[in-house]
Amino acid sequence: MSEVLVIKLGGTTIAEQRQVLDEIAAVARHRPVVLVHGGGRRISEWLERLGVPSRFENGLRVTDAAALEVAAAVLRGVVNSELVAGLRDLGVDAVGLSGVDGGLLIAERIPGMGLVAHVVGLRRDLLDAILVGGQVPVVAPLARDEQGIVCNVNADDVAAGIAAGLGARQLVLLTDVDGVRGPDGTRLATLTAGEAEALIESGVIAGGMVPKIRAALAALAWEGAEAVIADSGAPHALTRALDDPTFGTRITATRAAHAGVA
Repeated sequence: MSEVLVIKLGGTTIAEQRQVLDEIAAVARHRPVVLVHGGGRRISEWLERLGVPSRFENGLRVTDAAALEVAAAVLRGVVNSELVAGLRDLGVDAVGLSGVDGGLLIAERIPGMGLVAHVVGLRRDLLDAILVGGQVPVVAPLARDEQGIVCNVNADDVAAGIAAGLGARQLVLLTDVDGVRGPDGTRLATLTAGEAEALIESGVIAGGMVPKIRAALAALAWEGAEAVIADSGAPHALTRALDDPTFGTRITATRAAHAGVA
């Protein structure tokens, strides 16, 4: 398996992400890193500011042409540029791109969701070239569908597609919650695929956590691969996600029954 670390970071402001960016920069100095970012909160703010309606289904934003213009501008033009600039300020040779650039992501449209697609393939040679050059690709979640139309893509799905395509050993999904909660409300330290599907079916896992779980499971393309869902706002979040088995929720390709923690 590849030692490349794939990290998904929510698209909030640089000020809110400074601590995590410091950690990403530290890791990137001794290990290849691919950073995928979201931007849902900031897209919603811009849509509201411009009077463009927004709605969600199964944790995904239904995206029409007007919403896509806003999403593309915010994701590629604002959030991506901020993260690249922030990492470069920390001495990291970061390069911004989206799934559209160089045909990085191969995607298919999701029926009934408007201009929303999901990842079905990866142009690995492009990422390999960037990583071999010692650079950190910072990827905005946009891609062309099978008809060549630019679409919005869930950032967790993008991170999972890249992790699977690179054969990455670790995927870290940094979010605004401390992990996956079980039926009794306690955080689950570990989770199997079967347990995850049962919790989704029962409604315990719902909303935006559903695509995160689906992404984590999709990333486990190799025996021994691991996905971690953890709180980006916690102290030393990335370091603990990588090294502390009591932090966040860990999902692996092979896993015994989960253990719940408060």
